[in-house]
Amino acid sequence: MSGFFKSSIGRKVAMALSAFFLMFFLLQHLSINILSVFSPELFNEVSHFMGTNPVVQFALQPVLIFAVVFHFVMGFILELKNTRARNISYAKNNGAANSSWMSRNMVYSGIAILAFIVLHFIDFWFPEINTKFIKGDWSGLMEGVEGFRYHEELVHKFVNPLRVGAYVVAFVFLGLHLAHGFTSAFQSVGAASLRKKLDKIGKAYAIIVPAGFIFIALYHHLNH
Repeated sequence: MSGFFKSSIGRKVAMALSAFFLMFFLLQHLSINILSVFSPELFNEVSHFMGTNPVVQFALQPVLIFAVVFHFVMGFILELKNTRARNISYAKNNGAANSSWMSRNMVYSGIAILAFIVLHFIDFWFPEINTKFIKGDWSGLMEGVEGFRYHEELVHKFVNPLRVGAYVVAFVFLGLHLAHGFTSAFQSVGAASLRKKLDKIGKAYAIIVPAGFIFIALYHHLNH
């Protein structure tokens, strides 16, 4: 098994598996965050449940962090190896003719997304860890705010237009990344025969999910 994951095919399969997990997480994350637009009370309730559930906090959250780190590290490793292979056989291979611009530049969209994740952690995850694990406050309450604090904190982050702009740009890059990554992940696990269907589903996913997050950011910015 260790030899399998050291091979090029093995790395691509591992990359695909981590991509599946992260794409599922994006859907779950969007489904919760969209509640902040339509029902702040329900958003608060669901956020408090997720934020205090021990299975989520002590089992799923570490898995998510590992998946994020693993996906980016494996992506950079594969890109490095692909770059070396292209340098060796560049005279025989016209990459521009055989692949899309996005497929050849996944590493750049990945870097942009990684920068966004750092910003997102600074905005939400680090303060949450500080509140719950450093201060020991698991109540979900905040002085001066009626009910749980989660909706108020979310809206507050989208007041600054520069931060909103950064989020919008990041989600555009996410859409570009998903436009190729969705289909590529399925191909890596042997679903190449479904390419036409996967292309359509992948394009829809790559548009709807980032657009949903952009809508949330813009909505709260314009209605704070």
